[in-house]
Amino acid sequence: MSLTVDLAAPGRVLAVGAHPDDIEFGSAATLAKWAEQGAEVHLCVCTDGSKGTWDAAADLAQLVATREDEQRDAAKVLGAVDVRFLRRVDGELVNEADLRAELCATIREIRPDVVLGHDPWRAHRLHPDHREAGLALVESIVAARDPHFFPEQGLAPHRPAVLLLFEPARIDHVERVDGYVERKVDALLAHRSQWRSTMAIDERDRHGAVDQRAAFVAGLHDEARVAGLRAGVRAAEAYARIDDL
Repeated sequence: MSLTVDLAAPGRVLAVGAHPDDIEFGSAATLAKWAEQGAEVHLCVCTDGSKGTWDAAADLAQLVATREDEQRDAAKVLGAVDVRFLRRVDGELVNEADLRAELCATIREIRPDVVLGHDPWRAHRLHPDHREAGLALVESIVAARDPHFFPEQGLAPHRPAVLLLFEPARIDHVERVDGYVERKVDALLAHRSQWRSTMAIDERDRHGAVDQRAAFVAGLHDEARVAGLRAGVRAAEAYARIDDL
C-alpha cells in the first residue's frame, strides 16, 4: 500500500464528528496547520453530547450547553471559522435520510475541497455514533455531488476533491504536524467536561490530576510520533484517503 504525505493546503475544509471532541481527537493538529496556512476550516458536530458524563444526576440540558461552548472554544484554538451543531441525541445517531440531507446541504453550502470524518469501516468499533456518522458523511458526499439528491434544497451540487477518514482501518495518508501537536492538546483540553470520562484526568484528585494530565498530553505526542514514523517525519496524523469522489 502506497503512502502519501501532505495534501496541498486546501482552500476550504469541512470536518464532521459524531460528538464534541471527536474532530479534535482525529484531526486537530492537521486542521490547525491548514488554518494557519490560510484554509477556511469548518466543523460540524452531529450529536448533542448529552451522554458525555459519568454523573447519573447531571443536568443534561446544561451538559449540552457546556459541550457546545467547549466545542466553540476548541474551534477557536484551531482557527476554525465556524461550528455547526446538528443536535441529534447522543448515542442514538442513525444514518437516515434527514441526517444525510442536512450533511448534504452543509457540503453544498460550504463547498469544501477536503472533507474529514470518522472511518465507518474500522473493525471492532465500539461506539455506534462514530460508525453512523462516518457512513452518513460518506453517503452525503455522494448525494452532494449529484443534482437529483435533495433538489428541494436549491443548492448547487458540489464534489470535494479528497476525503480523509480519521481513526482509519487502513492508513495510506499522513499529514505532518510538527509544531501543531500542542495546539491539538489545547483544543482537547478545552473540552473540560470530558477530562474525567474521556481523558482520565480526575480533578477531584488534586495531586493525581497533574500527573494524569501529563500522561494524557504525553500520549497525544506519542501517537503523533508513531504516525510520523510511517513517513519518516517527527509527528503526523494518520488517515485513510479517498480521492475518487
